[in-house]
Amino acid sequence: MKKITFVLAIILSAVPFVCSAQELSLTLDDAVSLALRDNRNVMLKAEEAKKAKAAILEARASLFPALNVSGGWSDTRGLYSKDVSAFAGQAQVKQTLYAGGKIINAIKAGEYAYTASEAALDKAKQDLVLSVKQAFYALMLGNELVSLNKGILDNTKEHIDAARARYKAGQASESDILRIESSLSGVTRAYTAAQSQAEAAAAMLRNLLYLDNEIKITPAAKFIYEPRELAYDTAFLKAMESRPEIRQIEAQRSAALKNMEAAKAGTRPTIYASWDYYARSTALSGTAKNPNDYNIIGITVSWPVFDGWLTRAKIEKAVIDLKEAEILREKAGKDIALDVKTAYLDLKDSIAKMKSAADEAAVYKDASEVVRKKFESGIASLLDLRDALLSYSVSLFNQSQAIYDYKIAQARFDHATGGI
Repeated sequence: MKKITFVLAIILSAVPFVCSAQELSLTLDDAVSLALRDNRNVMLKAEEAKKAKAAILEARASLFPALNVSGGWSDTRGLYSKDVSAFAGQAQVKQTLYAGGKIINAIKAGEYAYTASEAALDKAKQDLVLSVKQAFYALMLGNELVSLNKGILDNTKEHIDAARARYKAGQASESDILRIESSLSGVTRAYTAAQSQAEAAAAMLRNLLYLDNEIKITPAAKFIYEPRELAYDTAFLKAMESRPEIRQIEAQRSAALKNMEAAKAGTRPTIYASWDYYARSTALSGTAKNPNDYNIIGITVSWPVFDGWLTRAKIEKAVIDLKEAEILREKAGKDIALDVKTAYLDLKDSIAKMKSAADEAAVYKDASEVVRKKFESGIASLLDLRDALLSYSVSLFNQSQAIYDYKIAQARFDHATGGI
């Protein structure tokens, strides 16, 4: 909590600068903190949790005595031989002694409903964190793709210039120039498409963070592989313990049980004690007041004999809610198992792809070093060196894309196992 507060303090202190420069550099932790603070879906779920907590207080109110006070004053003129003023006041204290279990079960149902709303809030946070990670990594990869395509575009233009120079020297034909120039349009389209993809990822991230469209987000991160141990059995057990869907469904099932018990109370008696105090006085014009105060203490028993099958309908509805909760619990268990298994296999596959991409990058790095030595010895041209360096850049992008796939798979695996 202290770390998040510190991060938010840094971000908030940078707001004036952001407004003027229209650029914001964010780490992944910064982006997640902003999203959890400002995202409207999370805020709505938090308000629903507060509403569920208030419902508990509403149900508990029936445990306390109720006090009602009423009073009135009237002044009658012209009707009698003398004018009459009258005052009447009443105070009532009423305490429920027994309600057939309706109050207690309503309170318990409210508490379980609050637990379910908290679980729904946690799920909204986990879904949001996954979406932020996906958009953040997509923006990182998109920026690298833009840079790579810009390098390919510049390299293609250099090849066109070199071909034209060879053509003037009689070392290349016109068809060689046309062939290279025809590839320029495709390279330009790829560069434009990469820019559009990066902007789409940035727009998605801005939407999740609720930032203005004018703000340019710069991810302050690099694609780095961080190895971790994988164990499916442990991951599945963790998911069954940590996934908020499980807690939410269990709470909904418990709430349905309590609502059913509360509905059954409709056929049971209600007993409450009451104390009423009455104060009345009448005064005739020119005479003194005549007080008339008294109080009544009593116990009332109310037992519904027939309510038009209202209670039976409430019980049937509660039974259906309970069956639905049990079906959802069984379905959630199978869905979570499939989710964890899929995420686990994707993560393993992404790790294998990273190994292949790293080996490929090592090959192109070695090839570029060979061409560099040839260039320094005068055997290779500057364009040959740039071609080799560009090929190495492509292999590095492929490695970044493999790490991107791993990061996305890791985020989905964490989400599947109930982590944020």
